[in-house]
Amino acid sequence: MGADAAAGAGATAETSAPSGIQGSRTRPSGVRIRHIADGDWDRVAALEAEVYTPLGLSEGRAALESRARASPGTCFVLDDGDGAVGYVLALPYPLFECPDLSRDEGAALPSRNLHLHDLAVAGPLRGHGLARRLLRHLSATARSRTYERISLVAVGGSDTYWAARGFAAHPEVRLPDGYGPDALYMSLPLAATAPPAAPHQATDPQERRRG
Repeated sequence: MGADAAAGAGATAETSAPSGIQGSRTRPSGVRIRHIADGDWDRVAALEAEVYTPLGLSEGRAALESRARASPGTCFVLDDGDGAVGYVLALPYPLFECPDLSRDEGAALPSRNLHLHDLAVAGPLRGHGLARRLLRHLSATARSRTYERISLVAVGGSDTYWAARGFAAHPEVRLPDGYGPDALYMSLPLAATAPPAAPHQATDPQERRRG
């Protein structure tokens, strides 16, 4: 999911710090990006709950771990030396589709589209460009793995944040139940190609949601 990284990834959010991160005095320059390790999940799950529970979108630890297992090479944490203070979860997913929040992830689906499912940064480190740094790192990783696009579902009114970073909205794409009424599917091309058109979908009052 992308909540508003400026306030708080499809998929990104910065928020007040979960337990174990309060009072962090880490300088942003001292934070590094690395792959998620088994010992990170307590902090990652706490941060996800802090960010997404107020939006009614928290998935819980088991679901988060299942998304990372599907594509460990495209999931990262921000490490301040004492542990994770931010994270991004991304996995290959067919363009114009996204994970169902009501169930855990299975095996990765073959796709040249990389779906940014979640991105969050803890409150004490917000406002220092760390969400953008995670996005740049993910984009570079995607290019190195020959992905053609990055997609996400913007939630909590974060579509303006993502639009400012080059993501185009696809309001015609219906989302699975669970993403909220204002969720919006968005994507960013990683190469100089024309954005593909979303598949035609007949008008229907029923909506789907998040990624």
